[in-house]
Amino acid sequence: MQGQTQSISFDGREIRLTTGRFAPQAGGSVMMECGDTAVLVTATQAKGREGIDFLPLICDFEERLYAAGRIPGSFMRREGRPGERATLVARLIDRPMRPLFPSWMRDDIQIVASCLSLDERVPADVLAVTGASMATLLAGIPFQGPMAAVRVGLLGDDFVLNPSFREIERGDLDLVVAGTPDGVVMVEAGANQLSEQDVIEAIDFGYEAVCELIKAQESILKDSGIDQVKPEAVEEDSTLPSYLDKNCSKAIGEVLKQFKLSKAERDEKLDSIKSEVTETIEGLKEDHAVRKAIGTNTKLLGNTFKSLTKKLMRTQILKDGKRVDGRNLDEVRKIDSAVGVLPNRVHGSGLFQRGLTQVLSTATLGTPSDGQEMDDLNPNTEKTYLHHYNFPPYSVGETRPMRSPGRREIGHGALAERAIIPVLPAKDTFPYVLRVVSEVLSSNGSTSMGSVCGSTLALMDAGVPLKAPVGGAAMGLIKEDKEVRILTDIQGIEDFLGDMDFKVAGTEKGITALQMDMKITGLAVGTISEAINQAKPARIHILEEMKKAIEKPRENLSPHAPRLLSFRIDPELIGTVIGPGGRTIKGITERTNTKIDIEDGGIVTIASHDGAAAEGAQRIIEGLTRKVNEGEVFTGPITRIIPIGAFVEILPGKEGMIHISQLSEARVDKVEDVVKVGDEVTVRVREIDNRGRINLTLRGVPQNGEMGHSEPSPTPVAPLN
Repeated sequence: MQGQTQSISFDGREIRLTTGRFAPQAGGSVMMECGDTAVLVTATQAKGREGIDFLPLICDFEERLYAAGRIPGSFMRREGRPGERATLVARLIDRPMRPLFPSWMRDDIQIVASCLSLDERVPADVLAVTGASMATLLAGIPFQGPMAAVRVGLLGDDFVLNPSFREIERGDLDLVVAGTPDGVVMVEAGANQLSEQDVIEAIDFGYEAVCELIKAQESILKDSGIDQVKPEAVEEDSTLPSYLDKNCSKAIGEVLKQFKLSKAERDEKLDSIKSEVTETIEGLKEDHAVRKAIGTNTKLLGNTFKSLTKKLMRTQILKDGKRVDGRNLDEVRKIDSAVGVLPNRVHGSGLFQRGLTQVLSTATLGTPSDGQEMDDLNPNTEKTYLHHYNFPPYSVGETRPMRSPGRREIGHGALAERAIIPVLPAKDTFPYVLRVVSEVLSSNGSTSMGSVCGSTLALMDAGVPLKAPVGGAAMGLIKEDKEVRILTDIQGIEDFLGDMDFKVAGTEKGITALQMDMKITGLAVGTISEAINQAKPARIHILEEMKKAIEKPRENLSPHAPRLLSFRIDPELIGTVIGPGGRTIKGITERTNTKIDIEDGGIVTIASHDGAAAEGAQRIIEGLTRKVNEGEVFTGPITRIIPIGAFVEILPGKEGMIHISQLSEARVDKVEDVVKVGDEVTVRVREIDNRGRINLTLRGVPQNGEMGHSEPSPTPVAPLN
């Protein structure tokens, strides 16, 4: 079981690839290691199933918590269904791999990446993506690789390859670039309002490193004596394509040039043409070549008709510069925006519509305890901003069972979430946990960017003080040989029949999120640069249209949103506030009808729908944590009496005791002879014993305001940093 290990020196780090040792029955396997992070990636091929007309590719990313020396926190104490982050990594593997398989392939292919050890300095995701390419090559599966991926960070003015988790958190950029020898095939990024030029330079920087990893994979195959299996074009029967080209091209072309048609009208006319040609073919003799061709494959006619429509639409764009709805290549569809479309029981709501794509987003403000705990391998264990994306079947006029969110919904939600995070207010000034839900009410392309716009509207309607509004648009691409056309704000048919889906989100200042997926084997960085620059005026236009609905965040929160007070206490006094078994803090919450959260660093957050109640809870906590010194004078009520003395609340929540001997200059036989519960008395702190108990005295302290004494103000609370 020795296997073969080869190393790649990569930007000062060593990446180790071990083959021939693990998972011997998988089609191909490789252990990718960097630092103490180890990811086992396997690729397996199985014979295709009858009736499949697509590539059944499955990509999975499996997290094992033992990789970080942890035991799962669930009731079962074992890993269950993949979490959100694992699902996103699985998508990260799938997106650059899928376009590299030949279009004719129908075999079942499964790629499984298992994170078996995690070094907090080395994220596992880009290792898994590169490992997927290596495992596929080793399995001998026809594949337009090699493919590799790297992460690029930005610390100050310097780009960093494959930064650590902490460097990602500190930096202004988190960019993943995947590519092949033909060019870039996938981009995924979150950025802190970076300029277009900075992002383009980062992609170029990352692709240079990708090329090094591609050469390393080729070298490993050569040294191992393995020949890469390159896809060979399958000879297709041209009988049906030629027949449809001759009989349908003119009619389809006329429909595509009727720019005033709605999507439904266009689809209806195209379906009518398809139905007519189907009837014509069914009227042919049984031994006719066209009828025999469709008799062997029930889906062949529909797929061939779709391919012809795709070719004609692309030709129209390349030659005439006109899209099916008559727009110019850089033109954005009509935009409508609205806020406050739901009653204010919903803390904030926004409706964004671009063409036939319509998204309703809602914002909910929660308390710190509403944050999502993440039981996965990522060092960041809590999320305080959540974006959830829902895509119901009625949004595209279809019917299907409503189930839990799939990979697409999780991926689109994460993209919109990433776009908004850079403009959220700092936690110390706005300590709310935020959840935005985007309901896609109608879909005709770019619903994820519609969700970004809807999220901005909803958050501003909720009174969240965003640093700047965020908008976004999806860019498309038509590429035939050397002819390239970039499309702004693609609609559904252009996404489905085009070569690229490139989503760019950001503010007027710069980019906050990118996501590019290709349907071809690679794209030059220069073309990507052109697409990024073309997206900017579209984004600015969209933001201007959004401002017509709401120009800045509302000054007041919804009356149904919780009110939060946040301040800091000495971390050593957290136990005092919580009390034995939590009795003290429970008493405060019951007394004031508030919700209180205390972080390890001493930040206290009080939530209540009643501002006065929250302030009352704050006074109690400040009283409990206020340091009392000997000699200080306080005025407060007698709270209880015992045979040897009386207790006085000198500060909210904090008591001291007057011993019976300190009630008067004269001898006192019974405490009740001098004071009773409820009396207001002015006392001096006589001493604080070694157990922290506060002993008080009335002796020598004027009562009834004779000293003109007022309770000293609590020590100012240090501002949150």
